[in-house]
Amino acid sequence: MRKYKITHLTRKWHRYLGLILGIQFFFWTLGGLYFSWTNIDEIRGDNLKSGNPILNFEKDLVSPSSFVHHHLGANDSLLSLKVVSILDKPFYEMVFKSNEGTNTKLINAINGKTRLPLNTDDAIKIARQKLNVTAEVTHTELITETNAHHEYRGRPLPAYAITFDAPANTTVYVSQDHANVQTFRSQKWRIFDFLWMMHTMDYQERDNLNNWLLRIFSIFGLITILSGFTLYFLTSKKWLR
Repeated sequence: MRKYKITHLTRKWHRYLGLILGIQFFFWTLGGLYFSWTNIDEIRGDNLKSGNPILNFEKDLVSPSSFVHHHLGANDSLLSLKVVSILDKPFYEMVFKSNEGTNTKLINAINGKTRLPLNTDDAIKIARQKLNVTAEVTHTELITETNAHHEYRGRPLPAYAITFDAPANTTVYVSQDHANVQTFRSQKWRIFDFLWMMHTMDYQERDNLNNWLLRIFSIFGLITILSGFTLYFLTSKKWLR
């Protein structure tokens, strides 16, 4: 009688846990299959990215000392200063922190003039330059804000979202302040992002592997597996004998 009660209770726990966890186990398995059978370089769009342009200096560059102090206030602090290429022209990218937050300014490295914010035409040129295939632009949008679920989340704003037709079939995001390509987003990446969200059970930032929902489901999953083993031994005739 006691053994029957243990078997009945174990079977009950196993059934209900299996019902609750079944959907999540399905997404874990589906995600694992997708992750293992797809090329991560294609998901990131690395196969569509051209290399970084080579800077050729025909003229001497202006000294950073001629403009740095002009753009920095008394309470500002310089975070980084580097030479970048924007449409085959050298610019100083100056990142500094002020009371208003982190700011970026682009200074022409030849004449020392500040570059105006990127416009749509230049953004398309920069996106095309980064693509290693020729494709038509189907849609262009200036994004000024995103939420936690947006595919461009956590990156500099504002930014241009430039969508290309086949053979690229991808959206290129170009930062207006940095005047560079931030990331590529394709349908493969969107599927990956959804399955990764279901895999980690982090429905906001996607990358928090220490969230309590994942911890609880992992523990319940372990209990479900152990209850299955227990049921096998309790109902096995050879084991009972």
